Amino acid sequence: METVQKLSSDQLIQLEDRHGAHNYHPLPVVLERGEGVYVWDVEGKQYYDFLSAYSAVNQGHCHPRIVDAMMEQSKTLTLTSRAFHNNVLGVYEKYVTDYFGFDKVLPMNTGAEAVETAIKLCRKWAYEVKGIEENKAKIIVCENNFHGRTTTIISFSNDPDARKNFGPYTGGFVKIPYNDIDALKAALAEDNVAGFLVEPIQGEAGVYVPNDGYLAEAKALCESNGALFIADEVQTGIARTGRLLAVDHENVKPDVLILGKAISGGAYPVSAVLANDAIMNVIKPGQHGSTFGGNPVAAKVAMAALDVVKDEKLSERAEELGQLFRAEVQKLVEKYDLLKLVRGKGLLNAVVINDSEDSSTAWDICMKLRDNGMLAKPTHGNIIRFAPPLVMTEEQLLDCVSIIDKTLADF
Repeated sequence: METVQKLSSDQLIQLEDRHGAHNYHPLPVVLERGEGVYVWDVEGKQYYDFLSAYSAVNQGHCHPRIVDAMMEQSKTLTLTSRAFHNNVLGVYEKYVTDYFGFDKVLPMNTGAEAVETAIKLCRKWAYEVKGIEENKAKIIVCENNFHGRTTTIISFSNDPDARKNFGPYTGGFVKIPYNDIDALKAALAEDNVAGFLVEPIQGEAGVYVPNDGYLAEAKALCESNGALFIADEVQTGIARTGRLLAVDHENVKPDVLILGKAISGGAYPVSAVLANDAIMNVIKPGQHGSTFGGNPVAAKVAMAALDVVKDEKLSERAEELGQLFRAEVQKLVEKYDLLKLVRGKGLLNAVVINDSEDSSTAWDICMKLRDNGMLAKPTHGNIIRFAPPLVMTEEQLLDCVSIIDKTLADF
């Protein structure tokens, strides 16, 4: 029998380079296996994963309960589309609305799809409930946001890579500085404002945490101005920041909640938009949907993933380990001139390097971290995001801090 030759990392990278679109610039490592906080490359080298697929694998790689739920459901029914009912969707919808405290959920697959859903929902509510004249609704967004890369979403992005040569752009968005209550107040005073779409922490912008009280004040302003407060918790949700949702740090209840990534533990594409009846009931049959949204496998996976978060107390663990991580890295900030500061909440953290955004220092450090057995990725030329799976132990976390220390010593 002919043996299949195993391809090396270099060969596999070349295959991607030749046959795949060049829309990503990955760190040059080819992963083959993952378990918990660890991943292994095709040559068998083990690494700590400090990106967690942009916080999609909060529950750790290949969590057995999540994988078992996916495999079991896959054997009986994978997809009916929404042309028919299936025996899992209603059970999941009750489960997820109870879990997050909303009347209704609209299930989708990806984070960007969920953001698009929330935008459509906000506009339709504006015309049919708030009484704004059709096609006049405005949604307030923040500068340096990252809500995805669809045509509508890039229309209100600041990122030239995401925007340039993809126009014409979609109107209806008002951009204000993040973490600026006065700017929000002024924008909400304009006519025809339907809602405020915001990340509780700006992840892609470099884990930019707003001032204490910002979210609570923003929600109160939205309420007094009759605008929807829409929280994009695709990256910050599901225990990542030390609470189930990042808005929970300030006891804020969004009018519309957007979830993705870790709602499936990284096992399957699942996203969700949650709202109460007064908002969600404006969507009627045929007005929005998705062939795969709410499929039986996704529903089973999401329930298992959310069970794991609760049963393994991942919010509490993220809170404790996050405080430890920032305290330990602060010592490195004081030790190395190269480091400017560490910031974050829970296990969503970033280290800012004393360099300009267009330098390669953060990339070079990530390359050296890789050599030393830890995978992280720069978010700008001078910021490295550190976001390990929440199943990490204190011992593993301290081991990772020592890897960062050792790596920085080489610079």
